[in-house]
Formats: sequence, structure tokens, C-alpha cells
Amino acid sequence: MNIPTISLPKLGIITSCLLYGVGAHAEDINQSRLERAVNETIRPLMKENDVPGMAIAITVKGKRYVFNYGLASKDSGQKVTNDTIFELGSISKTFAATLASYAEVSGKLSFSDKATKYMPEVAGTAFDKISLLDLGTYTAGGLPLQFPDSVSNEGMVVYYRNWHPSFAPGTYRQYSNPSIGLFGYLAARAMGQPFDTLIQDKIIAGFGLKHTYVHVPAAEMSNYAYGYSKKGKPIRVGPGVLDTPAYGIKTTALDMLAVLESNMDGSKLDSTLQRAVDATHVGYYTVGNMTQGLGWEIYAYPTTPARLVDGNSFDMSRNPHKVTRLDPPQPPRKDVLINKTGSTNGFGAYAAFIPARQIGIVLLANRNFPIPTRVSAAYKILAAVESLSGSNAAR
Repeated sequence: MNIPTISLPKLGIITSCLLYGVGAHAEDINQSRLERAVNETIRPLMKENDVPGMAIAITVKGKRYVFNYGLASKDSGQKVTNDTIFELGSISKTFAATLASYAEVSGKLSFSDKATKYMPEVAGTAFDKISLLDLGTYTAGGLPLQFPDSVSNEGMVVYYRNWHPSFAPGTYRQYSNPSIGLFGYLAARAMGQPFDTLIQDKIIAGFGLKHTYVHVPAAEMSNYAYGYSKKGKPIRVGPGVLDTPAYGIKTTALDMLAVLESNMDGSKLDSTLQRAVDATHVGYYTVGNMTQGLGWEIYAYPTTPARLVDGNSFDMSRNPHKVTRLDPPQPPRKDVLINKTGSTNGFGAYAAFIPARQIGIVLLANRNFPIPTRVSAAYKILAAVESLSGSNAAR
């Protein structure tokens, strides 16, 4: 497939812009106007936040546009391309949620099952009353954002045994890697294979992804971008307790765009995976303007940038919030914006899609820059896409 290349003049840290289109019946957009809208948003963002490199991928009714900026490695001068692999951070949680949903629709588990059914090592503790759904929606009772530094893989069970909840299960949301990490881990236990194997074979392969990895293979290491710390030092994510389900996936912008397309239209997936993906869009409770799905977070659409920034705020990721449970759960809807942020020490990412419009966007960067900036930039670009495609619904 030919990939037309548009060369840009040297503009600070911007080095190139690539466009890639597919879909015979895709909605036409003036590419030069879209390019201008993306450049006007991303150029100042990168400069103000000292971001070495970014990939911006957009899908509009099956047509893809990819814009690559800056450097994957400052030391070597290697540029960001369509093949550049970024760390997804917590967007990995959507992969873990899809695997758990796959286990549920396959009859391997029920989300109402208590955690101790699959982890008898913690029987007789608070986990006797904590369901898999509580773990998958961060409502187990106050599990923290991260495992303490002192906890190792070998000490994980002891940590859970000694943990004491601050709230009754299902009453407060506290965003947590140990919560959704355990959700994915127990789903894998229910399926009888290691999590890393299942995520590769059932989810990554199921989506048809060719450049998405738990562990980047040697042959692809030259495409693996370096992230950059707050001090500008090159860095990549290291191993951690339940790291893969919580923050361990690495991918390209095009592969992540394919994930969004499958989330909006799963007709090309096998029936089990299609049902599993749809089930991750079920809403289980609300916190402010946000409805919590599995991995994904959902907003009524049209929405505003202020609502998205609020739902993805530092406060939402660091502090407990009382929830309003939806009974029955809210079935998947089209008139929504579904999103997820992700960060590691050296990378920052954001993904959002609007099923009713068949529009999605991925922002991948090799620096962990502020989440409100990512969300606002993505919203601005989505609004431009809607304007250019004749769907002036963003407001």
C-alpha cells in the first residue's frame, strides 16, 4: 500500500508529517486543512512541554491519517515514523479489561464472582467480599494507585492479605494499578494460562496487531522509542508487580488506531472477541460526568473539553470518589465519547473515540507531559475533524 508523504519545512522540533489513508467508502476530508489543524495544535504543545517526539493518528469512518513529529531518540537523531513503538502506560488497562471480558463471555468466570474463588491464597481476608467487577472498576475499597516499592512479585499475595479496605466494596472509586492488575491476573487464572500469553494470543492477535508487544522483541528494538524523564534522561519502563495488565503494553500509533476502530466496529473480529469488546463499553457507575466502563471511561456526547479534563484530572486519579452505581448497568451506547489516558515515567498517551461518528484519535509521546494538555489537544483536533467532515457536533 502506498503511503503518500508530505514534507514540511523545518519548524523547530517538527521533522515530518505522514498521511496514510485506507477505506474505499471513507468520508473525504481536506487533508491540507487537517494537517494545518494538527500542526497548529501539536507544534506549540511539543515546544511548551519539551516533548521530543509524537505520533498523532486519526481515523474517520475507516480512513486513517497519521502525523509523525520529532525524534524517537535524541541521542541517535532517529525520527518518529509509522513504525515507532511507544509505551501505552495505563491504556494497557483496556487490553486487560478486554481479556477479562473475553473470559466472561467465554463462560470462564462471572464478574460477580468473588476474588477468592480464583485466588484462594487470600481467603479469610477482605477479598472474600470483593468481586471481580469491583477490581475491574476500581471500587474494591481503596486499593492504592501503585504497589508500595517494597512489594515484589513474590510478596504480592502477602501484600493483598495484609491490605485493609477503607470503604465497602462498590461504594468508592479509587483509581488503582493493584486493583485492575489483579482483575486481569485473576481472569488469566480462570482461563488457565499466564496473563502475558493470553494477552498476546487472544487480544493482540485477535485485533490483528502486528507491532504491539508485552516484551518488545530484539528485531523491533530499533523501532522502540526512548522515553524521556523529567530531567531529560532517556528511560524505558521496567518490570513491576502486575505490570502488564496495568501499564505494560507497547505499540505503534497505527496499531492503537486499529484497536479504536475495532472498538467502534467489531464486525471483523471473531464473535467472542467482538462480544468481549462490546462488553467493555458497559457503564457500571458514574462519578461526576464520567461513566466507568471496563478499562474505558465514558462521557455522553457531545461533551466539552472541561468535562473531559475534569474526568481525567489528577484528583480523579489520586483520590477516592463516591460512586453512583447504575442498576442495571448502562448498555453500550453510540452517542458517547470513550477515552483512556496512559503514562509511564518517560511516555504519555491518550486515546479517544466517538462510535456514533466513527471518529477516533491516538496521541503517543515519548515524554510524560500533563494529561489536561493531552486531553485538550485531542479534543481540539477532534473538533476540527468534525468540522472538516461536516459533522459540527463538538461543542
